[in-house]
Amino acid sequence: QVQLVESGGGLVQPGGSLRLSCALSGNIRSIYVMGWYRQAPGKQRELVARLTLGSTTNYADSVKGRFTISTDNAKSTVYLQMNSLKPEDTAVYYCSAADPLRTYWGQGTQVTVSS
Repeated sequence: QVQLVESGGGLVQPGGSLRLSCALSGNIRSIYVMGWYRQAPGKQRELVARLTLGSTTNYADSVKGRFTISTDNAKSTVYLQMNSLKPEDTAVYYCSAADPLRTYWGQGTQVTVSS
């Protein structure tokens, strides 16, 4: 089992920045991909950014050049640095991690971009 706990969400003005953190615990040795997803009201959950064990990254087109996914050396924390935030980035952001058997999810953290 793997547990994920997100933090760092909040209210920010357009053009501002936030950094989300996701602490992983439990049997993280088998984790081979970590990512951030988001879900806005009335919309489906979508991939924001993904990081594989080999350090390959993928980003949604809507966040390329603005968001950066990274981990600490122990791969026990995954971060999402969000810059130049826009109102359309408003959503609940979820951390995820996958091992060969299943995908694990955090509880989500709200990000609101508004003036």
